[in-house]
Amino acid sequence: MEETIDAASSNTEILSIPDPATLAGVLTEGVKNTIGDSRVKVTYEPEYVPAVPPAMPDIPPEQLAAMIKATVKVEVLDGNIAYLKIQHIIGEEMAQKVGPLLLGYIWDKVLPTSAMILDFRSAVSGELSGIPYIVSYYTDSEPLIHIDSVYDRPSDITTELWSMPTLLGKRYGTSKPLMILTSKNTLGVAEDVAYCLKNLKRATIVGENTAGGTVKINKIKVGETDFYVSVPVAKSINPITGKSWEIDGVAPDVEVPAEDALETALAMLQLRAELPGLLQAAASLVA
Repeated sequence: MEETIDAASSNTEILSIPDPATLAGVLTEGVKNTIGDSRVKVTYEPEYVPAVPPAMPDIPPEQLAAMIKATVKVEVLDGNIAYLKIQHIIGEEMAQKVGPLLLGYIWDKVLPTSAMILDFRSAVSGELSGIPYIVSYYTDSEPLIHIDSVYDRPSDITTELWSMPTLLGKRYGTSKPLMILTSKNTLGVAEDVAYCLKNLKRATIVGENTAGGTVKINKIKVGETDFYVSVPVAKSINPITGKSWEIDGVAPDVEVPAEDALETALAMLQLRAELPGLLQAAASLVA
């Protein structure tokens, strides 16, 4: 990197680029080529105001539940297959406040189904504390499972995420088929959930390789300029693989274009449901 920086410092051509946004793009490509991390970006944002983590909105739980419903689509498809399309994974605090209201809207509808499809193709945001909630609904209450470790560089603290012994409502269990749909846009916390369930051998991933994002990113101001560098400051390390899904993304078990993922998953579930009957028929023929 020192050699690359020395070479770049003598390249005064980029300093003459008059448009700041274009210069930011050139710098981004330079950073990517230097460190090989597509998550690091340079942006020009003269109007940027640092985001402050919002406090839990002081509005009735019913209104919060209505807001969440707008980001979740729930259906029971032919063949008694549950379909949940999730765009944002809520965190622990939100789940505790609105969870009971969402049980009737979502969970009570899908709990009696024979199989489930989680659609993460448009899931681009979420809270880290929501990972154990989702994963735990598809695992047993005992024994507890170490599902992830997240190292936070600014605080130099590693947080272990474990499955939860108690949940709102009943668990979906470990025996019914679970499919997760992914796309190249699936990002961050949703990638973590998919990676955890895949390596627990609890879910089959269908679709495209995910974006390879991160669980936490900070935006750092460059000196007294209006340029900012977005840098990942935390890392997810799976206790089963000893690796991270970040940068490379989560590889699907069955790779198909994102637009074909739902149809493919439904075909796989149908075949799985018909398999016992086919085996019985074959056995009868052999007999």
